[in-house]
Amino acid sequence: MSTGSGAASAPAPDGHDDPTAPDTPRTSRTSMFASLKVRNYRLFFMGQVVSNIGTWMQRIAQDWLVLSLTGSSAAVGITTALQFLPMLLFGLYGGVLVDRLRKRPTLLVTQSAMALTALFLAVLTLTGHVQVWHVYVAAFAMGLATVVDNPARQSFVSELVGRDQLQNAVSLNSANFQSARLVGPAVAGLMITGVGTGWAFLANGLSFVAPLSCLLLMRARDLHAVQRAPRGKGQLREGLHYVAGRPELIWTITLVGFIGTFGFNFPVFLSAFADDVFDAGAGAYSLFNTLMAVGSLAGALLAARRGTARLRVLIAAAVAFGALEIVAATAPGLWLFALLMVPIGVFSMTVNVTANTSIQMSTDPAMRGRVMALYMMVFLGGSPVGAPIVGWVTDTYGARVGFAAGGAVAATAAIVIGLVLARVGNLRLSVGWHRGHPQVRFVPRERREALAPAA
Repeated sequence: MSTGSGAASAPAPDGHDDPTAPDTPRTSRTSMFASLKVRNYRLFFMGQVVSNIGTWMQRIAQDWLVLSLTGSSAAVGITTALQFLPMLLFGLYGGVLVDRLRKRPTLLVTQSAMALTALFLAVLTLTGHVQVWHVYVAAFAMGLATVVDNPARQSFVSELVGRDQLQNAVSLNSANFQSARLVGPAVAGLMITGVGTGWAFLANGLSFVAPLSCLLLMRARDLHAVQRAPRGKGQLREGLHYVAGRPELIWTITLVGFIGTFGFNFPVFLSAFADDVFDAGAGAYSLFNTLMAVGSLAGALLAARRGTARLRVLIAAAVAFGALEIVAATAPGLWLFALLMVPIGVFSMTVNVTANTSIQMSTDPAMRGRVMALYMMVFLGGSPVGAPIVGWVTDTYGARVGFAAGGAVAATAAIVIGLVLARVGNLRLSVGWHRGHPQVRFVPRERREALAPAA
């Protein structure tokens, strides 16, 4: 493991690791849990298992508490908006800060802040003094901590495992989060029903003991050292110029923006299908979300087996994701629609993991905090921005049209951006046979004939 001082820029990738490199018949596989062999990452992963379950518990408890206090769905929406608002307003500044600071001490501060916020809500709720404005303040405070915590956690992964195992580690992080998505809401439901929302907040606050302990137990000498950005003026503008000058970054972030804004608004789509199309109520809505979480978990584990993150995988997964949404929109029955949630979950997670990994692998380590902050701002901020739009389309033209429109935007954006990246890289589409199987890949224009697989 690297214990040096790090480099001023990312290592020059070879043709196999570069996500913008032309495709070759060669594929790279790795053990599904390879990065867990790294002690520091194993500690990080274990801490996140506990913390993610607590986070999902708090999300459910927070929404239920606001609904109980106000009886208003609009108030629940305000709470969600307040939690995402800091990322939209200050996300890029958080990335600048992360690039200047050491990641592990930064995470100790942000995780502690989120723990105190959860405990604050727990005390107010358990003592019977909680009011809705308290929840608003707590949601906004949690969002402020996330402004720094998100890019710090994303960029810290590369310091834990290094470049070679980055995709595997990012994929396992996603699998970790999706596993918690299956467990956390169920535990929260039992706890809220049995003892009340205050205990769910307390459980989340205490869950932060796990990641804080694991961060303290890590060996600093085993981290892959990265040169930090010096304090200076114009660093936010510098980060934006850096992204704008690299097609593999700006177009990947643009694609994620389109998909996150129009394709990932599942609360709008799935609730409308459960209520309006199939008239099946909350049980069907829960079933749709559970099956999608199962597919997302499978997608994250499959991504963990891939050794590299290629943009062709991102484009193909985005096209498949959009196409499946269109197909699901036309599903005549509830069970067919529900089953389609599994492959939609698989491809949505493939898009997420591949975009995340390719951006990190293509970014100078000194810029990684700012670039990941921009990525997370677009990714997390897209759904709240797009929700009113897709909600209006769904209300006006029906759930089927709304879902199909979201899928059409995602697929169209993927196709257009794929063609743009191919043109920028002077690539052409090559269709042929390799070892008895059809193969579609991009090759350099001048080498198309030489690299075309034999029929």
